[in-house]
Amino acid sequence: MHLLREGQFAVASTFIDEAHANPPEAKPKPGTPNPYLGNEEDFTSLKSQELQIKFSNMYTILEQLRAKNLLPAIEWARENSHELEDRGSNLEFELTKLQYIWLFQGPTVNGLPDDIRNGLSGAITYARESFGRFQSRFLRDIQQLSAAMAFESNLPGSPYRLTFESESAWDEVAASFTREFCSLLGLSAESPLYVAVTAGAIALPTLIKLANIMKEKRTEWTTQHELPVEIPLPSSMTFHAIFVCPVSKEQSTEANPPMRMPCGHVVAKESLQRLSKGQRFKCPYCPSESWPMDAKEIYL
Repeated sequence: MHLLREGQFAVASTFIDEAHANPPEAKPKPGTPNPYLGNEEDFTSLKSQELQIKFSNMYTILEQLRAKNLLPAIEWARENSHELEDRGSNLEFELTKLQYIWLFQGPTVNGLPDDIRNGLSGAITYARESFGRFQSRFLRDIQQLSAAMAFESNLPGSPYRLTFESESAWDEVAASFTREFCSLLGLSAESPLYVAVTAGAIALPTLIKLANIMKEKRTEWTTQHELPVEIPLPSSMTFHAIFVCPVSKEQSTEANPPMRMPCGHVVAKESLQRLSKGQRFKCPYCPSESWPMDAKEIYL
């Protein structure tokens, strides 16, 4: 899966072929079919081929995005518009918006043919054809993009200057496209293998240092099934599962994350603030008392 996600299709195919040619030596229990015989190889190969086709399509679109060609990504977003809308995704509009900005900037910037489909006239035509379906959700954004037409002769000095500085926007839509593409396949945007190995590399120096200290003191780690020290990881490697606060009965969000009190019970941050009012308070589930500053945000 990692090789397919990285676009290493030939290596992935070789890996599958050699894995089936050299299966583990474990013998199945009597009466249990051997999972390495029968149709398993055909199923794995078929699944690999399906994923290869999908990821090949993803990399083709990303290559076009790097070449400043938004049309394949926009076409993909339109084909999957219902699924994207169900997820609350803004990807289709962001791609359409960037295409409008790209045309608006004209041939001297975008390098496209200097005709009626480019420049201000091309942007107006594209807006009439494409923005109508987004009015219910993004009316304010569309109004701002339309108002920028009045400053076409002096865009760098206009209030819309930052909107039309599109260099960072290309990287953002590429990252957003990758994330949404993987999500529709039921996968995370980053390869789990990549995340695990990177997190391990970040943790390794601390663990080596701790191991040396334990060796000098001739002691051993006393914890089981967990690390003996906290390892600070970047926010991109912290993941929130769905958590419903037992006090407010509301689902946690980034602005209202779950908080663990010293006693081990967890409530949402807003519930913690209401319970404590900035003072020492009693846990709603046990007799323990603590200060709100002692609670820690947790990542499930």
